[in-house]
Amino acid sequence: MASIGEFDPLNSSVPATKIEITVSCRNLLDADAFSRSAPVVVLYVQGIGTKEWRESGRTEVIDNTLNPDFVRKFVLDYFFEEKQNLRFDVYNVDSRSSNISKHKSFLGQTFCTLGEIIGSSGSRLERVLSGIPGKKCGSIIFTAEELSNCRRALEVFKRDAAGAVSCGNWQTVKVDVYDWDRDGSHDFIGEFTTSYRELSRGQSQFNVYEVLNPKKKGRKKKYVNSGTVTLLSFKVESEYTFVDFIRGGTQLNFTVAIDFTASNGNPSQPTSLHYMNPYQLNAYAMALKAVGEIIQDYDSDKLFPAYGFGAKLPPDGKISHAFPLNSDCENANCVGIEGVLEAYYDCLRKVQLYGPTNFAPVINQVAQCASEVTDGSQYFVLLVITDGVISDMVQTREAVVTAASLPMSIIIVGVGPAEFDAMEELDGDEVRVSSRGRVAERDIVQFVPFRDYIDRSGNQVLSMARLAKDVLAEIPDQLLSFMKSRGIEPRPALSPSPTPQINVHL
Repeated sequence: MASIGEFDPLNSSVPATKIEITVSCRNLLDADAFSRSAPVVVLYVQGIGTKEWRESGRTEVIDNTLNPDFVRKFVLDYFFEEKQNLRFDVYNVDSRSSNISKHKSFLGQTFCTLGEIIGSSGSRLERVLSGIPGKKCGSIIFTAEELSNCRRALEVFKRDAAGAVSCGNWQTVKVDVYDWDRDGSHDFIGEFTTSYRELSRGQSQFNVYEVLNPKKKGRKKKYVNSGTVTLLSFKVESEYTFVDFIRGGTQLNFTVAIDFTASNGNPSQPTSLHYMNPYQLNAYAMALKAVGEIIQDYDSDKLFPAYGFGAKLPPDGKISHAFPLNSDCENANCVGIEGVLEAYYDCLRKVQLYGPTNFAPVINQVAQCASEVTDGSQYFVLLVITDGVISDMVQTREAVVTAASLPMSIIIVGVGPAEFDAMEELDGDEVRVSSRGRVAERDIVQFVPFRDYIDRSGNQVLSMARLAKDVLAEIPDQLLSFMKSRGIEPRPALSPSPTPQINVHL
């Protein structure tokens, strides 16, 4: 079982990217009697599970201003699949001591998530500062930008040789050359280094490289090299990231579908998976909050369609597999994740749990919406929470194959003790879903049983973090795969300059 540290934004080992946050303040309180304030902003990051706030950095102190534009930036590892809670405290400093606790006065604070900053229009978020009763503390402005990584691809074709490239910046490029074997047991031939500038010259006498094997060079006095590699072509292509699309205005359209079949048990009984315990969330509510509270940062209107399936509805007891939780057949939107939860709890009091467990109707309903917006401005994420085996697997496979060609991803969370082996058929990590001779264009389904993520100590926050981390991790790549397959680029009005990708043939 994973430890708390694995979900700490400060210590996570494989960040998706790094984000640089620029901070400004406006109309701060004037805390000095004889001159204007000398403000500084301190950033704290909250650990997941522990809820402990840790200082992550601070800006420089700017003298005599109530409207500072700070030069020193905050750099954070960004994980789309985590809720990264941030706290920004603003102080007036009357000493150059690094121990600001002894030489400061509080000017205000605000809380937000890293996702809220990135997901705001143009990745610019303005918040009101608070914390001093009865006083207006001004505002704080955040602007986020993705730090450029050395994202590149290099392929080497020389008989049965294979190559790999790594570089720490745009100046130096290191190439490893291998003797390729079909079984994966590639033999290392040697290596060489070059630079972006040299490669950009293209095919020439300067781009013929000696391949050296350090071990052979150390053992053999007469060793010269292990051959040479000649550059044949060089091409720089643009490669966009998930953050590029979010900064360009792409919205994540989040939809929820909840299983109301009778196998969940009577909601009034503690044994039911739908039981509304006054002291803690049930599994459905936990899964909904875990995923929804992260995705909502990337949807500007915070309106989320929410459906149920497998229940008899009042007043006539008709069975439905795509009914709005808010009972409004004209508008299934709920305001925020809390609004979805309220509609879910209210629905439990009105409907009769029944069956069967049909997925296709709600998948097709979201797919219809996705088919109407294929220009890259929206990407649809459907969360299905269920306790049982799918009854309409043939129709569901067909619905998934259709949805795979649309800007859409599907997350399925299984709750309760049931065996979910059949669900793995939809999660196309190894074998792509197919229906009637058609193979899904992309892998868009992620299925997990919630029980695999429940913390043994009963920490619900940690359980939810574990679930979200796993089920949301594939969304950025799935979004990018759709955009790339359709040749869609981030909207230029809001997107930064793309990071070049190098394609090299040797």
